[in-house]
Amino acid sequence: MTRIILIRHGRTAWNEGAGERLRGRAEIELDEDGRKQARMTAARVSRLGVAAVYSSPLKRAWDTASMVAGPLGLEVNSLEGIIDIDYGRWQGLSLEEAAADDSRLYTLWLESPQLVTFPQGESLEQVRRRAVDAVEKVVARHPYQTIVLVSHKVVCKVLVCAMLGLDTSHFWRVHQDLCAVSIFEGGENGFTAVTINDTCHLEGRR
Repeated sequence: MTRIILIRHGRTAWNEGAGERLRGRAEIELDEDGRKQARMTAARVSRLGVAAVYSSPLKRAWDTASMVAGPLGLEVNSLEGIIDIDYGRWQGLSLEEAAADDSRLYTLWLESPQLVTFPQGESLEQVRRRAVDAVEKVVARHPYQTIVLVSHKVVCKVLVCAMLGLDTSHFWRVHQDLCAVSIFEGGENGFTAVTINDTCHLEGRR
């Protein structure tokens, strides 16, 4: 049995509140709370027998992965297939700015996300195909081992949908908090969810 531990990266200045923006391929540092979240997540997975750690090459994910891998004596492996979605022209915009840019597309994104391709960017289906392909290759490389994948909100959500056999129309029904841990176990015949969006390890961090 192979175990996949899927982790969303820690907090950045673009993740919450008034500063929230569509992050995509932008390089954004973890903030102080994000680094603390990553350290607490590292403690959460430290006793799970992790054999390998893979990460999106973007810094916010890579730094989270490094904090997970370091105490385990492991190197972080770059996995391009789980890089964040390409928001194209919308990258870096606030939600209000995106809605003002194209209100019809923004409404479609909220109501039928599976139908949206971002201007000069990607669709959820494109993200899902490349992410699932990347994960399948990693799983084939590590049979009967425990592997960590550190990625981004959109990628984590579409991977959870894929693991559960749901199409991307269910995108908004899957929640993935910062530094949440989702665990799946299985193999050639598919995977079973052990936990989804677990953030118990982050309680009391303030």
